[in-house]
Amino acid sequence: MTGVLLFSYGTLQDPAIQIAHFGRRLNGAPDRLDGFTRSTLTDGDAVYPVLIPGGPAPAPVDGVIYELTEADLAAADAYEGGLYRRIPVRLASGTEAWAYVAA
Repeated sequence: MTGVLLFSYGTLQDPAIQIAHFGRRLNGAPDRLDGFTRSTLTDGDAVYPVLIPGGPAPAPVDGVIYELTEADLAAADAYEGGLYRRIPVRLASGTEAWAYVAA
């Protein structure tokens, strides 16, 4: 992979969301992130998955790694909004990627 790498464990895996925000379905590969606690965030009536670095109950988080362009990454930042922040992570495969965690 040569572009910007993003690890998704939630809504960005939904093909409808990918088409709405990137204009296409993304190709990805399964991977895993260790050392984070999976939780949820509530925004109005919606509930979203979120990761907390370390946290009270770290467990492996399965997800998908996507190769994005810089423009795609900016679209992902806009989609995630203020509830999340993007941090660099090292996945179980050894790949370095971005992931969104609790802000």
